[in-house]
Amino acid sequence: MKFIVQRQHLISGVQDVMKAISSRTAIPILTGMKIEATPNGITLTGSDSDISIESFIPAEEDGMVNVEQIEEGSVVLQARYFPDIVRKLPESTVEIESDDHFNVTIKSGKAEFNLNGQDANEYPQLPILETDSSFEIQSDLLKNMIKQTVFAVSAMETRPILTGVNIKIENDSLHFTATDSHRLASRRIPLEDINLNLSSIVVPGKSLNELNKILDDNEERVEISVTNNQILFRTKHLHFLSRLLDGNYPETSRLIPDQSQTVLQVKTKELINTIDRASLLAREERNNVVKLTTKDNQLLQITSNSPEIGQVAEELFAQSIEGEDLKISFSSKYMLDALKVIDKDEIIIKFTGAMRPFIIQPTDDDSILQLILPVRTY
Repeated sequence: MKFIVQRQHLISGVQDVMKAISSRTAIPILTGMKIEATPNGITLTGSDSDISIESFIPAEEDGMVNVEQIEEGSVVLQARYFPDIVRKLPESTVEIESDDHFNVTIKSGKAEFNLNGQDANEYPQLPILETDSSFEIQSDLLKNMIKQTVFAVSAMETRPILTGVNIKIENDSLHFTATDSHRLASRRIPLEDINLNLSSIVVPGKSLNELNKILDDNEERVEISVTNNQILFRTKHLHFLSRLLDGNYPETSRLIPDQSQTVLQVKTKELINTIDRASLLAREERNNVVKLTTKDNQLLQITSNSPEIGQVAEELFAQSIEGEDLKISFSSKYMLDALKVIDKDEIIIKFTGAMRPFIIQPTDDDSILQLILPVRTY
């Protein structure tokens, strides 16, 4: 195998693929990165059994030559050293060559590295997904949906199904839902020209976090394909494959109250800043609890107290307050997490009493929903 590649393309491909490579794996060859050269270009592959990522560098694209002097072949290189070597090479092109014994030479300018490679035939074959369950979505929209839900997955392995995001398509809409049983985040978008029903699948939150780091924030189309135990996200130069979680995701729709006793409309940024300040004294507490109380003249009071440290109180003007007076305590962390992913200037918060879950939504958009359970304080 031999080729000369533009270093910048190699760096970005290597960075993407590294997100799937773990030093803690039961299959030793998976600590390496597979490099495959064909006349069309170079494919880099990394996998940890849960996630597999393939990044493709085309030989030529838009009249630009990315890879030249290609001699077909493949090899597996130790991923521990290869990324750092590539990043620190002196010139803008890199020549990589391997012989029949998988000895690999990497040259750039006057720098030359010799690495011991491994036989690529021993690298596990990635499954090829043959599926009718495919649909497309814009990359920036997918990133947004991940950002607005994945933070609410459970970090506890006691209920593994809650460590993932529930994805389904029904009524021509794509739904993402995440919950750790103390809060819930959901986002839905309409899908055009699609006659596909995707019953509930659950993608590990870890997979979606890694995918989110790799995807570009642009209008490129991402094709999503699902089989019974895997999901594939595919763009022009990237294949991102993740296993799905086994089990039934809980029915979350019944958690969402359909009526409310108190409704507030507030400016998102002001509420974030006020709760952030109140939480400064609540940090030592396990839940970072703050209390919200409605006052006269459209005022809200946000307070927090920590017996050993002190207390804080701040008043905030609401755009409107409707319904009954309210005193409610909640985790400032959960509240800030939810508010920060709503990219809108104003929000509505609907309460159904001091001990019932409450809902946060943008004032003009019901496709985003955040739900938080209050905290009982004595």
